[in-house]
Amino acid sequence: MEDSESQILDIVELLLTAHIYNGNDQLDEDDLPPPIRKNYWNSKERKVDRPIIVSEKAVDRVFGIPHGWNLIKTLPFVSFDEFGARINLTVLDLAAKWFANQDSLSRIKRNPALAFYYSRHDSIDVDYERARQVNWPKEMDREWIHSLIDEIAGEGEEAEDMLKLVTISAPEDVRESLNKLVLTQEQIDEVEKIVKAIQYRDYLKKIELFEIGKLLFVGPPGTGKTSVARALSKELGLPFLEVRLSMITSQYLGETTKNIGKVFALAKRLNPCILFIDEFDYVAKTRLADEHGAIKRAVNMLLKSIDDISLVDDGVLLIGATNHPKLLDSAAWRRFDKIVNFPLPDAVMRKEIFEKILARITGTFDTQKLADMTDQCTGSDLRLILREAVLQALFEERTDLSQHDLEEAVSNFSKRFELKMSEYENI
Repeated sequence: MEDSESQILDIVELLLTAHIYNGNDQLDEDDLPPPIRKNYWNSKERKVDRPIIVSEKAVDRVFGIPHGWNLIKTLPFVSFDEFGARINLTVLDLAAKWFANQDSLSRIKRNPALAFYYSRHDSIDVDYERARQVNWPKEMDREWIHSLIDEIAGEGEEAEDMLKLVTISAPEDVRESLNKLVLTQEQIDEVEKIVKAIQYRDYLKKIELFEIGKLLFVGPPGTGKTSVARALSKELGLPFLEVRLSMITSQYLGETTKNIGKVFALAKRLNPCILFIDEFDYVAKTRLADEHGAIKRAVNMLLKSIDDISLVDDGVLLIGATNHPKLLDSAAWRRFDKIVNFPLPDAVMRKEIFEKILARITGTFDTQKLADMTDQCTGSDLRLILREAVLQALFEERTDLSQHDLEEAVSNFSKRFELKMSEYENI
């Protein structure tokens, strides 16, 4: 019974939201809760068209409720149009009063369109601006990102080639989140500063402080550089553009320089966004064997492109990452306003990482002992150890783990770990 009551509220909320949105031109797409906005998104026009029409198919797509009319047909403020299986709201005031008398306050507070209406027509204590803030904006939706990409791709072959150089993720598709990562205090501080910089971007522009928003993440492989960059995408609600310099280095001399320019041009088109450049040392590494000056020109183009992009002006947060900082020269270092170190996790961090990655695993574990056994391991190594233990347990038809399983996985991992460390130290 509770499920059907909740589903009835879902459908009436959609009807009210559509009616209010349709009748108020001052409302925009960010006044629609994301599930509703995403369903009605016009990819070609990059907007939600008016009027929003509520059909049984729409109710099913938004809420997973088939045959929604059967649930609400006894309500006195709705009607049904057989043609198109359309559900209509016939009396707004009556529907709004009925909805307010249900257990619906939390719904109103997180639905900007409803908050807009009730803050003007009812005594309900609701803050419209707050309701907008608790919903992520349309720029976080994969539909927004895909429609913008489609628009760029439609500009011709060169635009399509530009899109092939990067991997683009919408914030809602990013799996990593900051609360699931174990960070050093320095990393936490820098994340918080960047969050503030984006919050106060207009102020920074006003005082002409432009040298903000270019970070270089430095540390061994597996220490979380990419994970933190991606988690920032989710935290800040910004599209994530990932490029590896090895991907944009062409075998044809001269093409590398053009590719670098294309990547930065794309970031500006997709702003606000995060541009994450992995393998930042790749060009410098390749330059050592360059006989034709092409790589030197590419390096100069890369440095110039970094100079010409700005978080404050262009809305692009630039993050470079390198496993081999010694290969970078002073000209590259100077382009970044902050160097963030990603060291190997100490015993305290390793214990915390084990606690996080084992949180959903059935079993009793001594995470301190596991931390002590995994000196010099990265966070990525610890996840590989868990992977090994889980797969071995599944092989034995078990879904629970024991301390012995994990200790055995640590032991089996040690040979691979020693080989990896010896190779890294010889680079």
